[in-house]
Amino acid sequence: MAAAPVIRKVLVLGAGKVGGTVADMVAEYHRLPVTLADRQHARHEPDDRLVSRILVDVEDAASLASALAGHEAVINALPFFLAARVAAAAQRAGVHYFDLTEDVAATSAIRALARDARSVLMPQCGLAPGVIGMLGAHLAGRFDAPRDLHLRVGALSRHATNGLRYNFTWSIDGLINEYCHPCAAIVQGERVSLPPLEGHETLVLDGDSYEAFNTSGGLGTLGETLAGRVRNLDYKTIRYPGHRDAMKLLLHDLRLVERRDLLRQVLENAVPHSREDVVIVFAAASGMRDGRFEQETRLARIHGGRLRGVDRTAIELATAAGVVGVFELLRTGRLPASGFVGQEQVALQDLLSTRVGNCYAALAEPGAGAARAAPQRAAPFAHTWPPQARRRVRKEPRP
Repeated sequence: MAAAPVIRKVLVLGAGKVGGTVADMVAEYHRLPVTLADRQHARHEPDDRLVSRILVDVEDAASLASALAGHEAVINALPFFLAARVAAAAQRAGVHYFDLTEDVAATSAIRALARDARSVLMPQCGLAPGVIGMLGAHLAGRFDAPRDLHLRVGALSRHATNGLRYNFTWSIDGLINEYCHPCAAIVQGERVSLPPLEGHETLVLDGDSYEAFNTSGGLGTLGETLAGRVRNLDYKTIRYPGHRDAMKLLLHDLRLVERRDLLRQVLENAVPHSREDVVIVFAAASGMRDGRFEQETRLARIHGGRLRGVDRTAIELATAAGVVGVFELLRTGRLPASGFVGQEQVALQDLLSTRVGNCYAALAEPGAGAARAAPQRAAPFAHTWPPQARRRVRKEPRP
């Protein structure tokens, strides 16, 4: 266990729905002062005892450096194309850095920065990439010889009535990015790059029908870590049936993949945002165990709830819990003290043991006590966590 760094104040960049949830989660469960920064005046509640708000332009080096000053950690909830810029400033300042990016190029740039870092640089700390990588590494480690690992995640509106079978529950820019870039995978033991929107499959989870297809960035660095250890590894996004075909029409038949600014305008004006959502996390792993070929799966449905008196969506809570969980592991000395940290370096049980780990309680190991009483549905987030739920998760044994 590394020495626990002293963290007195946290900077959260990006005062959108996810950034605001991250700030409130740090304040609620760590009782630390948080500075919530954005380039525009926040539309959230005014400053309170723990969360204060400032204006900052991260594309202005002086403004960003000034915002970082006086903070020991920064959580970046800005769009993916600003990740490398913020990480570089954090590295120069010796500030511990976390972000939620799914962008492969940004992660590569941050890894290069981390070679000489005095602080931790940990990108890809949300749901996918993030928690899904911890789950994948955990399942692979439960086999004597892991063979196939299939990871699926969907952030879905509960009532989609349009032709896309989809409402926006998170970033438009993030969705376009993952639908347009190549997708890392391992096929027959070889690391490969697959086209997005391909690999279409149908699946039934607890009697409900879905589709899934390749999208970029969800594996994070897991493919690199498991290379040579698994025969097949892939990540796909879960959607309602029909969504993939509609997006292929827009992106490829109408060639909007070549005009992404126009695609963004079309989606922003035609597809509604919705706060009625559900997050589905599914993983299936197979391999040899005790001389027998076996399969093991995990399934969780995560719903919204209230945090600090504000209603939060499922994707806001699931994403924030991923990054606030690893922040807690740093603060308690359970992460390396400096350098690049990949998502799969975090043991799933360690994440589940954190104050926010109950969000993902349904992913716990079968037979791990009362935390598995309702294995298909993670408990909703609550303003004050039930003490018994927190104790249940912390008592789970390591595999």
